[in-house]
Amino acid sequence: MYMKDIVSSFLFLFLFIGLVNNAYAHFGVIMPSTDVVDKKEGAHLILQLQFMHPYDYEFMDLERPEQFGVVVEGKRYELTKDLEPHAIQSHKTWQASYDIKMPGDHIFFMVPKPYWEPAEGSYIQHFTKVIVSSFGLETGWDRPIGLKTEIVPLTRPYGVWRGNLFCGQVLLDGKAAPHTMVEVEFYNKKGQLHAPSAVFATQTLVTDNNGCFCYAIPRAGWWGFAGLNTISGGMKRNGRPVDLELGAVIWVHAAEVE
Repeated sequence: MYMKDIVSSFLFLFLFIGLVNNAYAHFGVIMPSTDVVDKKEGAHLILQLQFMHPYDYEFMDLERPEQFGVVVEGKRYELTKDLEPHAIQSHKTWQASYDIKMPGDHIFFMVPKPYWEPAEGSYIQHFTKVIVSSFGLETGWDRPIGLKTEIVPLTRPYGVWRGNLFCGQVLLDGKAAPHTMVEVEFYNKKGQLHAPSAVFATQTLVTDNNGCFCYAIPRAGWWGFAGLNTISGGMKRNGRPVDLELGAVIWVHAAEVE
């Protein structure tokens, strides 16, 4: 009887750990080497493309994206061919170099292939953006770029201090997406921070009637915001309809107040 209790306790522990690990949110990631370019010496960017649980610093395989590019002054430039395979924790990631040659906001975007998540029994597709400021010409950051779903910033998404309020609007098919759940996570590189409980890892908001939300950034570093909507039966797997989670993701860097 005593041995049975021990086995039951261990099984409960493993199940509990599994549930905690599954609590972390999925995020598409575009991580530039800087979010502000104001000198020619810093105009060479390295961009890392990933799919992961940011706070847990846990990666999943990211297949070659369907699209990767940049929008500058309303013009779209295709960069998918420039992607080079990379790996973190033995998982597929991608990397690209880009030289900024003109002033104006550079809106980098990624459209990945849908990712099958067995734990949720659905596909996940995160349309991801990050905006890099270039030579002081602040034009474009507050405009949509025509993705299936995206977050349009209402707060300038660069030159942000820790403690600033970041606000955005979630769009789906070009229209405001009211009552959308927005998940927020810190890019916790190499798991350097430890949350007091799993519930702290992913902050959760809901957009208002106009698809808008706000979040006060509590720590310097990169923060991901993911507005999530689900298309019921939006994909098929083994001939059966399954759900498709559409994520509108944007990454914002906050600097420490000095």
